[in-house]
Amino acid sequence: MFQTLAAGALFLSSLVSPSAPVHVPPPTDKMVIDVVMANGSGCPKDTAYVLPSPDNTAFTVTYNSYIAQVGAGAKSDEFRRNCQLALNVLVPQGYTFAIARADYRGYARLQDGAWGYEQNNYYFQGDSHTARSRHDFRGYYDNDWQVSDTVGLESLVWRKCGAVRYLNINTELRVGIGTSDPRLNSQLTMDSTDTSISTIYHVAWKKC
Repeated sequence: MFQTLAAGALFLSSLVSPSAPVHVPPPTDKMVIDVVMANGSGCPKDTAYVLPSPDNTAFTVTYNSYIAQVGAGAKSDEFRRNCQLALNVLVPQGYTFAIARADYRGYARLQDGAWGYEQNNYYFQGDSHTARSRHDFRGYYDNDWQVSDTVGLESLVWRKCGAVRYLNINTELRVGIGTSDPRLNSQLTMDSTDTSISTIYHVAWKKC
């Protein structure tokens, strides 16, 4: 079940000018993450969880029912799964934050000729500046997978200082039969009963 969670002061880096990146000491007060909305076929009710990392350098999202599949045993609409999260992130006064890196993990079993992709974007409510990426997979593949998106300092999407803006995180998994045998099953997942297989969002900070 979603609930309000506290994440401690996190790793940070910032810009005081376009050519002078500096490290800013982390805030001593904790930030709080409140999940306002979870919607989508990849995160039915009570199947996704948001938690701070043990060392307070990031927050993780763990899914328990996020599987896209085609072929044997798959329903016609299961080729695509998505999840939309809206997070209300309360930060200490005088600070703002951005997502500096995101690590996505899961499992894939793609038959020879099948394909799949993981796609994601995140943005602050009311802000047109969006961080977006896509990662493609092709069969034959049968293993865990991990991909990372790192954002350069000059491209970080910062929440506007003093504004109440939800952090919206959208993810999608899609699988296609391609030239594979439709009698066989292909799937791409961010589903896990092991909390070590989670999406991890690393946070950067700067002073307002």
